[in-house]
Amino acid sequence: MNRLRITCITLAILYLTGCATIGPQTIARDRFRYTDAISDSWKRQMLLNMVKIRYADAPVFLEVSSIISQQLVEAEFHGSLSWDAFLATDSQTVGGRGKYADRPTITYQPLMGEKFSRSLMTPIRPAAILSLVQSGRPVDILFRVCIESVNGIYNRVDGRIRTHQADPDFYRLIDSLQKIQDSMAVGTRIRETEDGKRATMISFRKKDIDPNIVAEINIAKKLLGLNPGLQEFKVSQGAVAQDDQEIAILSRSMLEILQELAAYIDVPETHVAEQRAAPNLVDDKEMAGDIPPIFRVQSDSKKPADAFVAVQYRDHWFWIDDRDFTSKKMFSFLMFLFTLAETGTPQQAPVLTIPTG
Repeated sequence: MNRLRITCITLAILYLTGCATIGPQTIARDRFRYTDAISDSWKRQMLLNMVKIRYADAPVFLEVSSIISQQLVEAEFHGSLSWDAFLATDSQTVGGRGKYADRPTITYQPLMGEKFSRSLMTPIRPAAILSLVQSGRPVDILFRVCIESVNGIYNRVDGRIRTHQADPDFYRLIDSLQKIQDSMAVGTRIRETEDGKRATMISFRKKDIDPNIVAEINIAKKLLGLNPGLQEFKVSQGAVAQDDQEIAILSRSMLEILQELAAYIDVPETHVAEQRAAPNLVDDKEMAGDIPPIFRVQSDSKKPADAFVAVQYRDHWFWIDDRDFTSKKMFSFLMFLFTLAETGTPQQAPVLTIPTG
């Protein structure tokens, strides 16, 4: 009976030892857990920095540059059996030892110096903005968020030292451009100029166009001061066009975009009265109902129950309601814009040597 018990114990330990290979089984589990953790922390960091900007505090970004996870499982079994042929006694010993270790190595890298300037201070290239229009992103939202001015027609500026309302023609322009985009009557392409450089071109389609869209194209040309007889125009980066064949776009940097969207954050009136933050938006064309607001962040002293993302700053909670689909889309798009703002060669993460034995 004792021999049978020992045999069963031995087989059980050997079976468990054979199942100790954990590498493949951990990939799906750890990948999704790290993905969820990075996504959640990135959203909270973004919202927190926007709230800090609202309070004239300095934003700080900390990137997760690398994650290396080491997992180790060791199992050991030992046993012995002895008996005496002359004595009705025998003895047996069974032993085992197991070890599990999880050693993640996570490298953080602050966004500062040249990379801060490159990612946050450099204006987004007009060609990148127009490529988003070409891919189907709403032109009216893109222009309201990413454009400071186009051919001297200025967007609204808020959340910064100098503030002003948008030119009346700006909303009329983006309304026409949106209708033109919906009808698929506008496109962009890259053309090589005579000096070997590449130029971004905007073209309006001429054939098979609804008369109402033709009228909108003419309105857009008139507002921009473009030659009414041309259908294709060169795009440049700047505030003023050189002639009536050019569209000059003064784009915003990522920091300017954050400042503008931070103005949509509702802060407690007590903080405004104490001059801890600028007043909330009031009496604006956007907020009056003619143009719906593109973003909203709520605040309260209590933690929200149903939030897409929420952070605590000072003595209040700030959050985007999970049922506010418009704000959720804008916030996710804001995070995506960071990839457009990144130019040049990114900094290399530290090289880590991982033991294999």
